[in-house]
Amino acid sequence: MSRQAADPGARPDGLRARKKQRTRENISSTATELFLERGYDAVTIAEIAAAADVAKMTVTNYFPRKEDLVLDLAGEYVGGLAAVVRAREPGESALHALRRAYEAAARERDPVVGFSGPAFAGLLVSSPALLARLREFHEERENRLADALAAETDSAAGDFTPRVAAALLGSVHRALFEETLRRAVAGEPNDVIAAAVLGYIATAFDTLEPALGTYAVRAG
Repeated sequence: MSRQAADPGARPDGLRARKKQRTRENISSTATELFLERGYDAVTIAEIAAAADVAKMTVTNYFPRKEDLVLDLAGEYVGGLAAVVRAREPGESALHALRRAYEAAARERDPVVGFSGPAFAGLLVSSPALLARLREFHEERENRLADALAAETDSAAGDFTPRVAAALLGSVHRALFEETLRRAVAGEPNDVIAAAVLGYIATAFDTLEPALGTYAVRAG
């Protein structure tokens, strides 16, 4: 969320934005508590609305799909790889930027890359609907990455290289996410998971280095 502008005329917009964000967070946290307590399929939108003290329509306005009540970091997840590529350092390739970002996320135990704890991870893997939604996120994330790579390398229309690169990079990120989730479900502490995943990150990105180490290098 952007900071409130200093201009008094912008204050109402800032207040409305904060109120909307609080409402969204309240709905999401309430839904997650209910899902963890009773299971994803057993909780209805109407029950979430009642527990969050909002109208049912308010819930669906903020979260058009029930799955997104659980996966409320979807925007950050789906757009994350493309954002890292666009923000890479001069002289840095897309591969190196993504590796650096993933290593930082693992060290920080970032929930976006799967450090969600055993209860939440168990909720995700127990629901076919949530797993299906996660697959959609993986696909959309890869598509956005391909678009970013095409733009950053000034690729000609129809150039297949950005799509291939995105497929390789997206698959690595998906495998790492799923391994993190698997270990969380098994009840491993985040510190143990992070140590293992950092090793897997090295293996995965080292494997891609010969093919992508010099691809999409930002001009100095």
